[in-house]
Amino acid sequence: MRPDPKKYLHDMREACLRVQEYTAPRTLAEYRGDSLLRSAVERQFQILGEALAQLSRRHPDVAERIPDHRGIINFRNVLVHGYDAVEDEVVWGLAQGRVPPLIEVLETLLAEPEGSD
Repeated sequence: MRPDPKKYLHDMREACLRVQEYTAPRTLAEYRGDSLLRSAVERQFQILGEALAQLSRRHPDVAERIPDHRGIINFRNVLVHGYDAVEDEVVWGLAQGRVPPLIEVLETLLAEPEGSD
């Protein structure tokens, strides 16, 4: 039996909400200067990308409804495998610009009735 796609969508939304929570009261300068904060945000992006990768394998039709789903998965791979190439400005920019609209997409998908994937 395939895991319910809503489990992955929920995990993705929770990771996004945590990114927002961790970064909302901060500035880029504060982000750059706080290794614990950077680690926490990067970890949430890893969870987001991994959950989306699992969703893509098990429910590709649902994953394809998420804008730039391949880019999100690729970013997770950079964080995990290319950690030395991660730029704080890129992570910050994604947290500030891409996460809020992604949360809206995820909430829309989560609100759909069961079996609509």
